[in-house]
Formats: sequence, C-alpha cells, structure tokens
Amino acid sequence: MRELVFLLEEESAKVMIEGILPKLLTPGITPRYIVFEGKQDLEKSMLRKLRGYINPDATFIILRDQDSADCKVVKERLKQKCLEAKKTHAIVRIACRQLESWYLADLNAVEKAFSKSNLSSRQNERKFRHPDRLGSPSKELKSLVHEYQKINGSRMIAPYLKIDNTRSRSFYHFIDSIKKSIQSGGDQLTILLETQ
Repeated sequence: MRELVFLLEEESAKVMIEGILPKLLTPGITPRYIVFEGKQDLEKSMLRKLRGYINPDATFIILRDQDSADCKVVKERLKQKCLEAKKTHAIVRIACRQLESWYLADLNAVEKAFSKSNLSSRQNERKFRHPDRLGSPSKELKSLVHEYQKINGSRMIAPYLKIDNTRSRSFYHFIDSIKKSIQSGGDQLTILLETQ
C-alpha cells in the first residue's frame, strides 16, 4: 500500500496539509501523519519513528519551521536522521520562517477564510510579495486577523490556498515535493537528490 507519511512539528501543519491534499492526492495513496510536540520533539524522536515504520512503499515528507535557525543546517541535520534510519524515500522541507508565511503569500485565502474584506488588496505590498523574508510571520498574520489561532486558523485557511502560488518559495517547494512523491511512487525519490 502506497503511503505518503508526513512528519510534522505541530498540529497546525497537519490540519493545513489535510486542507490542501484533496487538491493533490490521487487514488491509491494513503496519507499518514506523525505529529510531534514542537521542533525539539521532532528532532529528538523522528529517528525512532522512522526506524519503526515498516511499509516499504512509504514516502516521507518531513516539515519543520525555520524560525530563527539556519535553514541549511536544520535541513542537513534532518536529512542525516533520515539516512541513519535508512529511509531514503524522504524529503525534508523547511517552512521559511514559519507556516504562517505560506498564508501571508495568499491573502486572498486568508480573506475568504475569515471574511475580511479588502485583505487581498494588500498582496502587492512589499512584505507580502515575499513573506518568507518576514522575521515573524505569525505576528504579522495576527496583526491582520486578530482572531487568528494556529490550529483553527490553519484549518480555515488551507482549503482556500492556491497550490500553484509562488510568492512563498518554501510553500512552492513543499507542494512540489508532494507532487513528485505522488508521481514517482518513491522509485526515483531520494533525499540525497533533494537540494532545494
């Protein structure tokens, strides 16, 4: 049975992925979620979880927020854990800086989710053209939508997200990873080739 297994640092990432997967998944692929209690728990426990996963037809996508860390260092550390677990059908993706930058890249989705008129008209403001560069996307989103909460907000926004949006490069690469995983069936997919 083909599985697409997401290892995630928090519940808000899970509900976001659940909201966008219907636009991407094809029949015959079952999504699974392993949700950790923050990035420290993910880094501490993912090796054990990967080693314990025995389905040879599983492809893994590991998603973690960058926050203030060096993106390349974090990604390399997570890749090494995949190699140590002998799971080469895995892709590591880092949300620059936080998951909320993906929402700020699609203010139309935020506007629809929260019924906020004219929010999408701000998309061409400099900070929203390239939200991966923002220092604290979660604070920025909260200033636009005061009622935003991580889990419920992710659940509300996700169905409206345009999966072909390129304003957030980290979102684009994450979506591309899912597409590659679905298309390849894991045959040609290996973390050693993932350089983006």
